[in-house]
Amino acid sequence: MKYLWSLNVAVIFLSGLLVSCNYKDVDLDTLLLEMTNREQLTYFPEPFYTINQFSSYDRRSTGPEQEGWFANRDYTHFIRKEINQDRREFVLFDAEGPGAIVRFWMTFAGEGASKGIIRVYIDSVPAPVIADSVLKMISGGLLASEPLSSSVSPLTDYEQRGHNLYMPIPYSQHCKVTYECDAIEITPTTRKPSVYYNINYRTYDHGTPVNSFTMAHVKSAEQGIKETNEILLGTGMNRIVAETHMSQNMGPWDTINSIFNRKGLAIQHIKLNLQAEDMQQALRSTVLNIGFDGEQTVWVPVGEFFGTGYQLNPSKTWYSEVNPDGIMQTYWIMPFKETMELRIINFGDQDVNVVCYISFTPYQWKPSSMYFGSSWHEYHGIHSADMEERHTDEWHFDVNYIDIEGQGVYVGDALTVFNTADAWWGEGDEKIFVDGESFPSCIGTGTEDYYGYAWCRPEVFSHPFIAQPSGAGNFYPGMTVNMRYRALDAIPFKKKIQSNIELWHWALTRINMAMTTFYYVMPGFSINVSPDAEAVRRPVARSRSDLYEPRIDDSGHLEGEWLQVAGSDGGTVGIQSAAWYDWSDNSQLWWRHAASGNELRLMFIAEEEGMYHISGTLTQAVDYAIVQLYINDREAGRPFNGYIPEGIKTASIDLGNHPLNAGENVLTLKIMGKDPEAKPGNMVGIDYLQVVPLYSY
Repeated sequence: MKYLWSLNVAVIFLSGLLVSCNYKDVDLDTLLLEMTNREQLTYFPEPFYTINQFSSYDRRSTGPEQEGWFANRDYTHFIRKEINQDRREFVLFDAEGPGAIVRFWMTFAGEGASKGIIRVYIDSVPAPVIADSVLKMISGGLLASEPLSSSVSPLTDYEQRGHNLYMPIPYSQHCKVTYECDAIEITPTTRKPSVYYNINYRTYDHGTPVNSFTMAHVKSAEQGIKETNEILLGTGMNRIVAETHMSQNMGPWDTINSIFNRKGLAIQHIKLNLQAEDMQQALRSTVLNIGFDGEQTVWVPVGEFFGTGYQLNPSKTWYSEVNPDGIMQTYWIMPFKETMELRIINFGDQDVNVVCYISFTPYQWKPSSMYFGSSWHEYHGIHSADMEERHTDEWHFDVNYIDIEGQGVYVGDALTVFNTADAWWGEGDEKIFVDGESFPSCIGTGTEDYYGYAWCRPEVFSHPFIAQPSGAGNFYPGMTVNMRYRALDAIPFKKKIQSNIELWHWALTRINMAMTTFYYVMPGFSINVSPDAEAVRRPVARSRSDLYEPRIDDSGHLEGEWLQVAGSDGGTVGIQSAAWYDWSDNSQLWWRHAASGNELRLMFIAEEEGMYHISGTLTQAVDYAIVQLYINDREAGRPFNGYIPEGIKTASIDLGNHPLNAGENVLTLKIMGKDPEAKPGNMVGIDYLQVVPLYSY
């Protein structure tokens, strides 16, 4: 088996060269070989192709600056409905060839949504080449097994997974994909159940010879499909002809570097081990900086470059790997004509021990060769979105991954997000503009859909082309890491590319969003992202209070959700966000399911010592408790009855005059019981406090 695998790698290498020289027709076999040939990405594509996407995006999105650009009903939208032999078929995909479908993602919700038949029609032949259960085709192994046909995360309930098909479907003249589903109902006021899809496809230059997909070809290619799956799950490294090694204990602002002068080579493997007292900060403050032939193209914190964020989270993809013991590896092919210089820079304030291995493989530099590039930047404390029906233009906006001017291929990106609310942060759609187009050739249905999973699920997963090493921040304050790497769906551009994604959060809050991009570019390119030493030196967010300091603002206002939990002897504490309630900033601090006598201690900060008059705005509803408040252990006001028989509203209460310390102060809540008419829940909600200075000491 080992011999066959090694032989296959050699065949992939040679076949990739043949394809790039246009010596062979494009077909299922050559596309599978190209998928597992990392070197292929380093050459500008020949035959040339464009990447586009059909998706179920909300059709109210007609263009930037237009009403509906941030519309979010991204489901059950199709190109049209057809009646074929008395069958009602909804058209998902309709493209002229020569081309190939190279990535197919779907998810579903609602009764009967996934109980349908998908059909693929090739070259205008009336009979479909595929007609089978949609889940069987996409992720159920009809065309290929894992990982070419996959659903993620395997830890997620099946109905909430993202279903991914990376098995290529080439066509010479035309391709149409339809979905027959009896449950679908579309009227001017109804669109159900929920069917979501993203389909990436290549369109080759006119005249490119493409052999169209058939199920007979799938049968004859069984061994190649099996070996492709095996290679994608391995490392797929080529012959190593040179290696170099760096090892050093780096002090603050230290740099170590390795310069390699030799023609006919490319980096194919970097292995890095990092050790520091504060590993989270070290993963962000230690930067990998690589230049080729005197041109710097890589400047990324090591944690983000290797796909782990700023916490060590194991994962394994076709391009990156993080082991449970903290060893980080990458397998991008990085060619150069004559010189490579790799630097590791410690921008942090602590010592960092670094061990780094670099291996090289033979490479033929051609006029079509490109440099590997990777860039990073963070939107720190960025304000997130509100509900679509409120403040759409004000709160929803497109966040930029990168703009590249020049010629190249976009091959992937990653997000490290620190969320600060008990709500999903990633409702936004990707919007990728290529070569000056006015409407994005790739527009999707949600951030998690772009990264291959679904329904905001936090469960971890690894796959050759997509991964979520951490989903801790998907529903609660915490860090999430999402990655998407591209092979057949890599996006060529001749003049420029602009890669964006919507910031569309279900809460009005602040988050950190760090964005890493991966690309190949011809010499002479320019990008809009610059190295940012100040950003990588900034302390990483570990708790919500790192973005929301519990400090009374200049107007005396203190949001309940800013308060820092200092301790509790019962119940659950979190942040509740909802635009349809009349809460300040659409959020409240929410304490639930505590017992009578339980206490919750909350910390806040005052600038000056003195006497202050304090009032509060608390929430009332049918399942809210009676609560007594204390400020610095002094009783504050009378017990507040949070019960009302129906609805949800806020009520202001006078908490009296209280001395506050300069610095930390404590607000204590104690459950005194509940109204006889109240339902179970024992909830308490603090919208905000208002603090008015009376005099200073």
